[in-house]
Amino acid sequence: MRARTVQAGVAAVVLGLGLWHAAPADEPVTCAAGETRAAWIATVQTIDWPSRPGLAVADQQREYRELLDDVRGHGLNTVFVQVRPTADALWPSPYEPWSHWLTGEQGKDPGYDPLAFLVEEAHARGLAFHAWFNPFRVSRQADPAQLVPEHPARVHPDWVFSYGGQLYYDPGVPAVREFVTDVVADVAERYPVDGIHFDDYFYPYPAGGEQIPDAATHAAHGAGFPDVGDWRRHNVDEFVEGVAARLAAVEPDLAFGVSPFGIWRNASQDPRGSATSGTQSYDTTFADSYRWVREGWVDYVVPQVYWEIGHPSADYAVLVPWWAQAVAGTGVELYIGQAAYKVGSSPAWDDGELTEHIALDREHPEVRGAAYFSARSLVTNASAAMERVETDHYACPPTTR
Repeated sequence: MRARTVQAGVAAVVLGLGLWHAAPADEPVTCAAGETRAAWIATVQTIDWPSRPGLAVADQQREYRELLDDVRGHGLNTVFVQVRPTADALWPSPYEPWSHWLTGEQGKDPGYDPLAFLVEEAHARGLAFHAWFNPFRVSRQADPAQLVPEHPARVHPDWVFSYGGQLYYDPGVPAVREFVTDVVADVAERYPVDGIHFDDYFYPYPAGGEQIPDAATHAAHGAGFPDVGDWRRHNVDEFVEGVAARLAAVEPDLAFGVSPFGIWRNASQDPRGSATSGTQSYDTTFADSYRWVREGWVDYVVPQVYWEIGHPSADYAVLVPWWAQAVAGTGVELYIGQAAYKVGSSPAWDDGELTEHIALDREHPEVRGAAYFSARSLVTNASAAMERVETDHYACPPTTR
């Protein structure tokens, strides 16, 4: 698949919107042509949008427009908007119910097509729009009876398991992988999105000593995989490769990307891994993101390198070069996920940390941009830090879609 990249835009459009701010003439600045500068807009638990479930349509739309104006005003050019937070939909999906994060009631029609509105408003501001999906999370509580009766998790109880107090689709069921692929393809086929985006949740993150309850699924579908970990990784690989193939058939220029946990494997466990000692996505969520990059199943990767420079077990200055070598020679674009939400949380996360990250990124030509989690932080706890980033690195007008 060939990625739909952010094209060099017409500066007059950006200037005309009054959303680009030049740095003072005496300030040293750096620019990177054609880079992706993104913000995640999370809808689960109304982290970013809407501010609460059940807002009037006019208020929902006003809040989103203001959020986009803030994103554009920070010199960014892309949004990853969560359109399927918990096996629900921010569009009239033929597969899953309307999201309760919109209306306060699962299955309740909000009275308009939010996804069409979300895409149109982003494009009107020159922002690329990537539809963000959480692939397998069904509900942030574990009781299927609390879902609407027609929810696939209730119609197909053999598709789900509960774990850590939440409900998940089981990636080991082939019908589940096919179903989620259909859900994703529905958006790609019906809406003029610029990309499809997955976050870091595949199998659930470990919850204490609880075991994932998929022994019966392994027995039914795990022939040839005596090791359950290898089988789980195979399931996720099959899903990612299948989505890539399906999207390529729908629209060859549609970008497909994943935002994995920032550590693939530690070098102590695998010589190909990073000089880190933290949680490994390969062994916890069974996400072999290194393979997806090397196989070319994704067009871009946005590792969540949510640690500061000098962190003792997951040093930002160690992980960025590792990811740079991971994508080298593949054609897969690399954007680094930035923990804007952490600014101000500790002395290490002062207002200069993010600008130091971008300066380090610019030392590695494989790094083609950054993504900030999340949009609301850019105008709250991280506002001063983002002003530093803009002054030091984003003084050039942002390219547009």
